[in-house]
Amino acid sequence: MKTLLLLCLNFFKTGLFAVGGGLATLPFITDMSNAHPDWFTKADIANMVAVSESTPGPIGINMATYVGYHMFGVPGAILTTLSLTLPSFIIILILAGIMEKYSENRIVKAVFAGLRPAAVGLIAAAGFSVLLIALFPGYSGSTVFDMSGITALFSWKALVFFAVVMAATQLPKLKDLHPVAYIAIAAVVGILFKF
Repeated sequence: MKTLLLLCLNFFKTGLFAVGGGLATLPFITDMSNAHPDWFTKADIANMVAVSESTPGPIGINMATYVGYHMFGVPGAILTTLSLTLPSFIIILILAGIMEKYSENRIVKAVFAGLRPAAVGLIAAAGFSVLLIALFPGYSGSTVFDMSGITALFSWKALVFFAVVMAATQLPKLKDLHPVAYIAIAAVVGILFKF
């Protein structure tokens, strides 16, 4: 029960401070993994991102649901999802009444202008985290780079597949291929080559 409460509290905090959408929750989830490695590992985060990106709905909510279900089944999924969305719901209720009155206020406009680059920074940090997890599974921020272990640092299959997909997206015939097709192809390749 204590672990479930702590998990919900962490997702409430994530919902409160992750400005910028679902990918902005990734740094918070990575911090949760570092603080509580018994909850989920960095490899689990890669799976969470893959499942959350390929299922309908906002990625942050999908990740909260995934973690809650992984830890405590259906009740955990419901509670973590509610914990993540509750701060936004509360803030929107409060701001809805205030914004109509103060929407043209210079300070309010400045606050929202300041939030935009912060949201971009959080999303960029999340994207970089996903890149590290997917392509460099042997990398640990706490270890010194060692040339003797360079083969363990990279996932050569993932790097090659990444390069192939990036090249394919630039080909005229494949440029307009729907992103769902790329997700399906990536799933098949992951299964066949055991990524």
